[in-house]
Formats: sequence, structure tokens, C-alpha cells
Amino acid sequence: MRLERVGRRHGLRGAWILREVDLALPAGSLVRVVGTNGTGKSTLLRLVAGVDAPTAGRVTGRPPRTAYVPERFPAALPFTAADYLVHLGRIQGLGSAAARAGAGEWLERFGAGEHARTPMAELSKGTSQKVAVAQALLADPSLLVLDEAWTGLDTGARAELDAAVRSRRAAGGTVVFVDHDPRRLEGEPSAVYEVREGRVRETGHPVAQASGLTAAASGLTAQGSGLTAQASGLTAQGSGPFAPAAGSVGPAPGPARAGGGPRPRVRITVSGGPHALPSPERLPGGPVVAPGPDGDGTTVLTVDAGQSDALLGALLAASWHIHHLAPEGVRV
Repeated sequence: MRLERVGRRHGLRGAWILREVDLALPAGSLVRVVGTNGTGKSTLLRLVAGVDAPTAGRVTGRPPRTAYVPERFPAALPFTAADYLVHLGRIQGLGSAAARAGAGEWLERFGAGEHARTPMAELSKGTSQKVAVAQALLADPSLLVLDEAWTGLDTGARAELDAAVRSRRAAGGTVVFVDHDPRRLEGEPSAVYEVREGRVRETGHPVAQASGLTAAASGLTAQGSGLTAQASGLTAQGSGPFAPAAGSVGPAPGPARAGGGPRPRVRITVSGGPHALPSPERLPGGPVVAPGPDGDGTTVLTVDAGQSDALLGALLAASWHIHHLAPEGVRV
């Protein structure tokens, strides 16, 4: 998906909110948008989601199944929570049975199952926000746009939304988000764009923070998401989507840094989980994939350190087992 020289203003003579925006949003990317209040972040997200049309320029390649969580959700609607989700699910192309099953599942996942039959107008602000997020995830969107969607959610629901974002990305979807917490999905975005004075510029690819990498020889725990990667449950050698016949699969190691020397890389040793992952080129960072040592049934994924958190998130979201994580060159 691309935005090409996109501009937006209100009315024929209104001031320009955004001008000359060029933005590429590849499949499988996680993009964060930052900027101070009033700079046009929400306007940009509405343009990406297709809620607003550009005044100038064009938007191409938007996936047909796009979902959007606005900054302000209109809660006073003439539906119960479940009926609203079923209604939105059918609009998004689901059958009635699938929409109702999905509505129940997402309400339960966000801790709002007991409010399924509560009229929307009677829901608390936090529960309304859970419904807003649930409607965006019902139909497995290829493009998910979140405008401060975590605001108002409790700790468990925020962790569930984090996991859902990782799952969407692991499935090849694109996620664009704004959030006031700078630690939100820290180290995971593939790009960060800043909106300032009506212009949008890339601030560079985030570097994985040390606090985001927590690994031990016995396993790795995704805090708050309820996903624990354990050093057990090995799959048979040669099974699963990460079982190359010989050698390695994936792109060549990353280019050298400007100051000389190769970029730091991380090796992650995994074994298969219950959910299949996309091919390596669709995973965060495009890891190099090779069989584990000594025929132990594991697989080793090597990725630039700056993409290691995002890759870990995708693996955890798909319930794969993480055995070891170490800088390249250290035996795992």
C-alpha cells in the first residue's frame, strides 16, 4: 500500500493539515506514527484506513479487508455489544454464524464476555473500548489501523491487544498505530514516522531495546500475554514450516554499518508450535533459517538485532517454543 503526494485539508480554502505525504506500507509491517497533539496523526490514520479521502494525491493498494479503531469510539449505539459486533462482522463479509462466534470469542479474550448482552449505551468507557477493538479484529484484517486503541483498556486487555497485533503481523498483515505510551510494542515496529508541521518523515528503524530482550536457557516468557515459550515440546526433525532440506534459507546477512563492520545479529533457536508461521521472507526481519545443531529437531533463525524483538513477538504470538537467544557467534 502506498500514499503518494497525499494532502488533506477541510474545505476548499481551509488550512492544510497534511501535505505531500509519501508513505509505503508493505505487507507484514508494523508502523508507528508519532508527533505532538494536533499535528495530524489521526488525520493520517484516517487516510490510511480509507475513512477520509485525500484532498490531493492518491492512495493505492489498500487491502480490501481493512479495520480501524478511532481515537473516539461512538458508544451510544442502538445495539447490545454482541449484536453490534455481529452487525460489523457481517458488513466485513462474515456469515452470521461466524460473526456471532467471533464476537463471543473476542469479547471473552478482552474480558468483556459478561457484557455481551449489555446495550452499548450502558457500557463503561473501558468496556466500550474493548468492543471497539474487538470489531476491528473480527474478520482478520489485512490492514489494521489503531488510533490510541490501548487507551482505556485494563492491563489484561492491553496485553491481549499486543498479542493480536503480533498475530496479525505474523500472518502477513500490516498494522499502523498511534499510542501515547512510548514503550508500547517497544523495539518491534519496522518503521516509525513523525508528523510535524503538516509533513510526515521517517525517523529511522527502531533499535531493539535491551529491556525488550529477555531470554534464558530454560525458556522465554511473554509478560502479560499469557504466552510462555518453554524448552520442551520438541518437534521431530524435518517437520514444521521451518524445516529446510539442507543448508539455510533466507536473505543474506545485513549490510555493513556506516562505521565499518557487520550489523549486530541475533540467533533464536525454536521448535514448532501449534500454529504455522509464514515463510521466512514474510517474517519480521526476513531471518536466515537453518536446522538446529546435532539433529535435535530445533531450528535456528538469525536476524538483525534491530528486528529481533519483532521476530520474537511473531514467534510467541504463534505459540512457538523459544529455547535460546544469543548474539551471533555465541553457540546456542
